Amino acid sequence: MQITDDLQKLLDILPLEIRQVLDQHPSRDNLIEVVMDLGRRPEARFPESAEYLSDSGVSQEQLSYCIQRVGHFGGDNRAGIAQTLHRISAIRNRTGEIIGLTCRVGRAVYGTIHMIRDLVETGQSILMLGRPGVGKTTALREIARVLADELNKRVVIIDTSNEIAGDGDIPHPAIGRARRMQVARPELQHQVMIEAVENHMPEVIVIDEIGTELEASAARTIAERGVQLVGTAHGNQIENLIKNPTLSDLVGGIQAVTLGDEEARRRRTQKTVLERKAPPTFEIAVEMLQRQRWVVHDSVADTVDTLLRGRQPLPQVRTVDESGKVTILRESQTQPRGLGQDSREEENSLSLSPRLSPTLNSSGWRAAGQMLPLTPVREREQISGEQEFERLLDESLEQPARFSDMGLKAGPNGEDLPLHIYPYGVSRHQLEHVIQVLNLPVILTKEIDSADAILALRSHVKNHSKLRQVARVRHVPIHMIKASTIPQITRALRRLLDMDEPGTTDERELSLFTQSGSEDELDALEEARLAVEQIVIPKGQPVELLPRSAKVRKMQHELVEHYRLKSDSFGDEPNRRLRIYPA
Repeated sequence: MQITDDLQKLLDILPLEIRQVLDQHPSRDNLIEVVMDLGRRPEARFPESAEYLSDSGVSQEQLSYCIQRVGHFGGDNRAGIAQTLHRISAIRNRTGEIIGLTCRVGRAVYGTIHMIRDLVETGQSILMLGRPGVGKTTALREIARVLADELNKRVVIIDTSNEIAGDGDIPHPAIGRARRMQVARPELQHQVMIEAVENHMPEVIVIDEIGTELEASAARTIAERGVQLVGTAHGNQIENLIKNPTLSDLVGGIQAVTLGDEEARRRRTQKTVLERKAPPTFEIAVEMLQRQRWVVHDSVADTVDTLLRGRQPLPQVRTVDESGKVTILRESQTQPRGLGQDSREEENSLSLSPRLSPTLNSSGWRAAGQMLPLTPVREREQISGEQEFERLLDESLEQPARFSDMGLKAGPNGEDLPLHIYPYGVSRHQLEHVIQVLNLPVILTKEIDSADAILALRSHVKNHSKLRQVARVRHVPIHMIKASTIPQITRALRRLLDMDEPGTTDERELSLFTQSGSEDELDALEEARLAVEQIVIPKGQPVELLPRSAKVRKMQHELVEHYRLKSDSFGDEPNRRLRIYPA
């Protein structure tokens, strides 16, 4: 990686006593920024620490010394140094006088986008996300140079704060042959974006910090004209944009939709749901978690749809090690996304230039701003075919390790485990739930040819002679259940695996019958379990349970059915309750 920083030009604007300390500092080349606030000691910030540069506070004369040696401060209180990438940001008091400066080192880092070079070459629009300081603008600058110099495209940069191409009228060499349009005032950025398309015939528009609704609308207008967009927005993950009404249009916008009764039943959801309103402005989103760890959503539309359906997406995780080797991983669907997740991943390695030798460090003064894992969203039944395939692929890759400790080598008829089951008329969502909770060595397949058995509803099999004929020709046994309920599915899977029915129900199996896993649901199920195991079965006496809501009573009925007992609901709301009868 080649780094150009023109650091001496930034040091030259600092007062002599501060400049002398930095000139002799051993970590001078790793300097991130210098902070000068009136009456407080000047501070230098490095990747892993922050140090004071003087024992005395900053004076107004020292601030004035710096201000006179930089360019004009614009409406966003930012200035620069001609033909450099350094940024000087001002803090003003209530009367408009400058009382603080943040002098940030700007570096042109060549080779930073090798992790996503293949995505840049596709011609699709790319949105870079990440916390401040993670390197979004640096990556944007390098993307502009690669597109202009190496891919020979007409690139125009909308440089609102002169941060991408540097201060002054002559742009910094780091952007290569790309052209730069400056913006007079930050609030006019959206107008300059449209002007660039109308006047200069670009193939690519590069925008830093899309932050207003007008800019998001202008970005959509540009994308609809067939121009490739590369931009950045503040937000750790794509979920932040979905929840942000100002910027949600970048990922397609969100709207409430009322479903019909039949569709709502099919989806097993409420009638009013959130759906994506339009195609995303950016087809690809890159979450810059750390400088050497990026999460790539290669289809923003699929990611947003998956999130709105209550499932976790399956993004790529791209990392680069010290040898310059990029590793592409596929996150597990069932794990929450975030740093440090032990998720099941599909590996694919790509060797890159040996010049890449970044170091990974998550400590230091920026550590407090790092992302935390998201709370996992409850899984729903609906999922796109492509993502379903990838999920099953991940599970199939994981099966040997997942079931190695169960001591099961073959099924009841000699089949190799895991057992492949073709469900017919049985809720796939409930099947997956039972398999996951009980950790059963079972894989659901969509092809009868690859199935070891068929699990079907009895009513469906009676009316489907073709299924019986296909199963007979392929010698695939059909196992039937009366209803698609958790108890019957559980018993059927145990019969298929030749597993004994447990004498009692543990806490893990109780979770099969819950919907949200709330304390109220678990308490109600525990009450029913104790009544069955301590009174109904051993003493042969009926038991009445405490009054519960209709939803919770339904769970209790299913649990009682699990014990092959009968139960009734009686009484009037809100005192309606369950009565369990002995066999």
